[in-house]
Amino acid sequence: MSLWNERVAERCAEVRAGDRWRRPRPFDAVGPAGELVDERRQVVSFASNDYLGLSAHPAVVSAAASALARWGTGSGASRLVTGSRPVHHELEAALAAHAGFPRAVVFPTGFAANLGVLSTFGEGDVRICSDELNHASIVDGARLARAEVAVYPHRDLEALERLLAGASGPTMVVSDLVFSMDGDVADVDGLAACCRRHDALLVLDEAHAVLGPDPAPALHGVEVLRVGTLSKTLGALGGWVAGPTSFIELLENRARSYIFTTALTPPDAAAALAALGILHGEEGTALRARLRAYVERLAPGHPSPIIPVVLGQDGAALEASAALLERGLWVPAIRPPTVPDGTARLRVTVSAAHDERDVERLAHALAELGQTSATAMGVTR
Repeated sequence: MSLWNERVAERCAEVRAGDRWRRPRPFDAVGPAGELVDERRQVVSFASNDYLGLSAHPAVVSAAASALARWGTGSGASRLVTGSRPVHHELEAALAAHAGFPRAVVFPTGFAANLGVLSTFGEGDVRICSDELNHASIVDGARLARAEVAVYPHRDLEALERLLAGASGPTMVVSDLVFSMDGDVADVDGLAACCRRHDALLVLDEAHAVLGPDPAPALHGVEVLRVGTLSKTLGALGGWVAGPTSFIELLENRARSYIFTTALTPPDAAAALAALGILHGEEGTALRARLRAYVERLAPGHPSPIIPVVLGQDGAALEASAALLERGLWVPAIRPPTVPDGTARLRVTVSAAHDERDVERLAHALAELGQTSATAMGVTR
């Protein structure tokens, strides 16, 4: 066995020995209901981030199909070469208006958007202050930056204040708006106040903020970049950053994850643009209200459609997931390294595309498993 074959075999064995081996499972579905192909089992998924069900909305699908017919499957180049189609610019204008800024820029993924922001603005004399439960894309973006990185305890504004006060140069604060594994929300007012006092750049990742909070009222007098995805609330694929014109122009000229990659596909851009139009209309309001009602049924008062059922040990989470699957409800177990050791969980996510009867089935199944309240479910505040 070669050196590298032996090394890879050892690493695979380490994962298996920890009972943390995972693999993708083919799911033949449009929306939450479909077939787990390998098992020939019909299930309803409660693990999707298609929060409003817009990935299958007829108007969104039609917009993607029209773009496919006009421009083909791909853009054929990076944005600064020949890959920038009119639909990219239309989408960026709509996203800028959505975020309340003069400019926005789209990236092929939300992950790439965070890499671009943090590596561009995190220069060598900068201190990046990052919440300890931020998404992996923020963690990796901070690692790529040349800046000093200081991680503060989750939502601990006093610790953040000390980090900002002790910095010798420019500072940047980066936080999820809704945290992806716990579904709790950042204190935007507090973050903005800290940044205002220390002239820090605030970067907010709004990927999961389909039900809010709206950060805009807190952001007066703060330099801020709003980052989001096209793949969750809007049901397409891609990422975006909105902010002051000069900040966005710097990203277009310095962000390696924008410059050195093929542009977002025209069908995805067109789908996101159509979905954004729905989001800002009466139908979007109704879909968010439906989603809010589902959250209230499962975890009253919880602020987001991400509802964690924290069970602690990996085995307990796997057993609970299997028990739900026997009932036709697919909620995969989330284990380390995705979450910290000792916090393995079911991560329930609901969508406006769910049938009310299926949400009721899930509520009863969780109750049977002993998860009868938001407190029991391990929802963190």
